[in-house]
Amino acid sequence: MRYDAEHKQRTRDKVVKAAARAIRARGPDGIGIADVMADVGLTHGGFYAHFGSKDELVAAAVGQMFEEARARLAAETQQRPAVDGLRAYVDFYLSAAHRDARRAGCPVAALSSDLPRMTAKLRRHFAAGSEALVEALAALLGQIGHAEPMAEARSVFAELLGALSIARIESDAARSDEILASSRTAIKRRLGLDRPA
Repeated sequence: MRYDAEHKQRTRDKVVKAAARAIRARGPDGIGIADVMADVGLTHGGFYAHFGSKDELVAAAVGQMFEEARARLAAETQQRPAVDGLRAYVDFYLSAAHRDARRAGCPVAALSSDLPRMTAKLRRHFAAGSEALVEALAALLGQIGHAEPMAEARSVFAELLGALSIARIESDAARSDEILASSRTAIKRRLGLDRPA
């Protein structure tokens, strides 16, 4: 049976999204083509109708992860004043729900320890995705009057990543929640997001 181009694209998108979830959960080396295909109800043989190699799938999945991350940032910040949007994004990023959503969370937090083992091309692709997130944060920081928004955005992103990673490492749930809460408070205070509108 032959399928039209639209059906093929929808199928490819389903495979990429399944791979993105699997990569976040197990890292790029921990996924198998057969498992990803089975996750969307397809056979291993169908993989090559959509991708030339596993590396191509991983690159597409990384792109998907960053697309989802940018969409989440936009969902938290659009249609709001910049201060409210930044506050909402910090609250989302350092939430227990995000901490616990390893199959759907920030790709940088999920894969930073895997990056040294990735190909140079994939690391460049990953860096570009990270930089796009930082640039979006910098635009918001610029709107609220930070003198050096790009430098501040890089610092904030690093602090968000670090706090989320440490909260995920902590085995005691109460301490993990406290790491998230204290980091939310500190970042908002530093950025001036804790003051009344």
